[in-house]
Amino acid sequence: MRLKYLNQFPRCARSRSTDVKNKIILFFVAFIVWILLNWPPDWQHAITGAVVAVLIMLLIGNMFTTPVEIMHHPMRYMYFIFYYVPVFLWEVFKANVDVAYRVGHPSLPIKPGIVKVKTSLKSPTALTFLANSITLTPGTMTVDIDEEKGVLYVHWINVTTQDETEATRQVVERFEKILEKIFE
Repeated sequence: MRLKYLNQFPRCARSRSTDVKNKIILFFVAFIVWILLNWPPDWQHAITGAVVAVLIMLLIGNMFTTPVEIMHHPMRYMYFIFYYVPVFLWEVFKANVDVAYRVGHPSLPIKPGIVKVKTSLKSPTALTFLANSITLTPGTMTVDIDEEKGVLYVHWINVTTQDETEATRQVVERFEKILEKIFE
C-alpha cells in the first residue's frame, strides 16, 4: 500500500485526548495479546507483558492509519471478534490443509500466478486488513494494491481462473463483506 496514508490524519489535526485514547487502546490490545500468547498467566508474564505493551505503545502509538474513533461502536468490536476472527481462522486452516496436500503430493499440483481481484472497500484500514488477511492465508499473497481502481493483485499458489469476477469471489469475497461492516 502506498505510504500516503501515514499522514492522512496529521497529528496537529487530532486532539491530544484522541492520541491518549489511541495509545491506551493499543496498550490494552498488546497486553491482552501478550497474555493470550503466554497462557496460563502468572505475575511474571503479566509484568513482562505490561512492559512490552508500554514499549509498543510508546514506539508505535502514533502510527494508526485511521483514528480509533471509527471503531468505538461496540458492535464493530463484537463483529470483529465473533465473526471475522473465526472466519479468518477457518480460512487459514483450510488453506493450510490445501498447501500441505500440494507440497506433499508427488506431482506437486500447483499452478502459481498473479490474479487481479476487485474490492469495494475504500478505507485504508479496511484495505490493509483485507490485504493482510489474504497474505496471512497460506497459498495467497497480496503483492500490490491499486486503491483508485479498488484492485488488489494477488499471487496465488493454484490459479483456477483468470476471470476477475471468479477470482474475486474465490480470494476476496469471504473477507470483504465482514470487513465492510467493521470498517466502512
